[in-house]
Amino acid sequence: MTKAEDRRGFFRIDDEVNLSYKKIDEKQLHEPHPVSDNILNSCSLSTALETVSQESATLLHRLDKVLPEVADYLRLIDTKIDLLAQAITMQGFQVKENNTRKVNISATGIAFGCEEALKDGDYLEIKILLTSCMRVIVTYGRVVHCQNSPSNDSHYPYFVGVNFIDMKEEDREMLIKYVVKEQLQQIRDKKQDSSES
Repeated sequence: MTKAEDRRGFFRIDDEVNLSYKKIDEKQLHEPHPVSDNILNSCSLSTALETVSQESATLLHRLDKVLPEVADYLRLIDTKIDLLAQAITMQGFQVKENNTRKVNISATGIAFGCEEALKDGDYLEIKILLTSCMRVIVTYGRVVHCQNSPSNDSHYPYFVGVNFIDMKEEDREMLIKYVVKEQLQQIRDKKQDSSES
């Protein structure tokens, strides 16, 4: 792990996501994701669209100065595309409301409440829907610890820590941006709460 990757691991947030996982054999790590029909070769659909949106933002800003009505129209089209992408993502992800759970997440791993005891070294295929921005990440992970839940949650009696393995670089970059943005928002919210009380 490089120093930059090590620093990224320190940016962690508590969040609520829609999460599902399944245990896999180590040999499956080297096979294509079984959901590859719903995922682009280099990254997830949501991440690819986010990248295109970032690239087009500069052009749209320039166009806004010259032809503001055309820029407004293009923003509406962009919104329609986002809505369609979210619908496609939700179908491919097979979201279940009861899969929403509190997690602690960073660009290098995730910790979450779990219904079953997992063993250190177990390999998982993990699907994460970041519900606040409707972005999906499908990746592999390796269990690094499993212990009794500190909250005594009867639904999730175990607390599991997982390091991500072979996450697509585009998804990792998107997750880094997401974690930093959410962390800043949480800091702003705390400051606002303390100033109001």
